Amino acid sequence: MKYDYVIIGGGIVGLASAYHILKLQPHAKLVLLEKEPALAAHQTGHNSGVIHSGIYYKPGSLKAKNCLDGYNMMVDFCAEHGIKFDLCGKLIVAVNDDELPELEKLYNRGHENGLTKITYVNKEQIADYEPHLNGVKAIHVPYTGIIDYTEVCEKLAELVTNMGGDIYLNQKAEDIIVEQDYTQIVTPFNTFITSTLVNCAGLYCDKVAELAGEKIDTKIIPFRGEYFMLKPEKRYLVKNLIYPVPDPNFPFLGVHFTRMINGDIEAGPNAVFAFKREGYLKSDVDLEEMFESLAWPGFQKVAAKYWKTGIGEFYRSFSKSAFTKALQRLIPEVQEDDLIPAESGVRAQACDRSGGLLDDFKIIERANAIHVLNAPSPAATSSLSIGKTIADLAVKKNR
Repeated sequence: MKYDYVIIGGGIVGLASAYHILKLQPHAKLVLLEKEPALAAHQTGHNSGVIHSGIYYKPGSLKAKNCLDGYNMMVDFCAEHGIKFDLCGKLIVAVNDDELPELEKLYNRGHENGLTKITYVNKEQIADYEPHLNGVKAIHVPYTGIIDYTEVCEKLAELVTNMGGDIYLNQKAEDIIVEQDYTQIVTPFNTFITSTLVNCAGLYCDKVAELAGEKIDTKIIPFRGEYFMLKPEKRYLVKNLIYPVPDPNFPFLGVHFTRMINGDIEAGPNAVFAFKREGYLKSDVDLEEMFESLAWPGFQKVAAKYWKTGIGEFYRSFSKSAFTKALQRLIPEVQEDDLIPAESGVRAQACDRSGGLLDDFKIIERANAIHVLNAPSPAATSSLSIGKTIADLAVKKNR
């Protein structure tokens, strides 16, 4: 089965890449391979559905550029195709004076990234936005929105197939054989031959790159994010989205409240080391994957640096009262019995050998392949922009 392009990974980045390649080369032969029986089965289908504004990301970084471009592309795409979304805005709140310097840094960064409509909200004004929120000062980010990214994936898949692309499910890449002029991708059912491989395998992107012969200096470390939902009768406590001031040294945003497009109010997540790359439950363990992560020199350095933070995250994982206490910093009225367990997600966080948790997207290009090796949040928001970048790189190889 010969193709111009083979894309591995049926999440939103893989689908967006397929969509943009076929827009640039309508007559190209393209196939997307997904190992699961459904698309968007992992990171895309387990996130909280936020359209991010780009306020957090270092100006000039791939995250900043792709989030800002991707934001506009996503909003336009959804408007064009009738996909429901709501640009409801959010508050980033400092709960005490010690957090004000970091809040100011975020405000300045937002303006550097072109978010000219963000505004400060003083203590007296906070209740106008979120009547039950505790804080001394906040930033209102009107750009932020909510959406169901699985619905976006369904539309992208429809467009890809309508443009002549193939999408095959239950096709796990078990071997990749790289020849001088072509690459073979071997699955349990077929062998696919292509001149250009695009690796968008998410939680297994490093493994796919290694199958293709890459000697990479990063490894995916899985972090599980666990959530609760507010009981329906307590949804009134949160009007839109509420985020704390994040720890600048840790690549997670802290527990927060998110109104979802279906009306639910999500609370969380924490960020705990997962014992399996697709370990959505506390009981999910893959000994080989776990020991591989633990043996990675970079992760050992991360663990040594953040062990106190890690213990706190694990404590919240097993203590609902501790999780509730973290949420009460933002909404003091939330009580433990207001929280209903919700579905978890797993973040594919790239970690380099020196102990750096990669903060930016990472895409590497080879003569016959493109590998997306780090695309955590805001990858869903940024997906159409990342997909356009990948398509531009891929199409150059097949002209």
